[in-house]
Amino acid sequence: MSGSPEERFEAVVDELVERPGVTPPTPGTGFGSNGLKVDDKIFAMLVRGRLVVKLPRQRVDALADGGEGERFDPGSGRLMKEWLILAPDSEQNWLDLALEALQYVGSTR
Repeated sequence: MSGSPEERFEAVVDELVERPGVTPPTPGTGFGSNGLKVDDKIFAMLVRGRLVVKLPRQRVDALADGGEGERFDPGSGRLMKEWLILAPDSEQNWLDLALEALQYVGSTR
């Protein structure tokens, strides 16, 4: 998938927004306002031009340890163990990761 990060994320949104319980990003400035949600729980968002997804801790550890990204810091200096911010040069497919995050967050209903 090519294009700017915003275009890439919009393509992910377009692909997933029709799934049951999924809502698109909403205008606003609070945490997660730019995120895809399932049943009002954020599972993927675009932050500073990078994809951020919620995944099981072990999966985040594996991706971070493999150089595909890092644990997400929302700005408080505290790393979030179940959130990965993808490296800009990562070869990971954004849609695949967003689907994985959707499945993970949606399974905690």
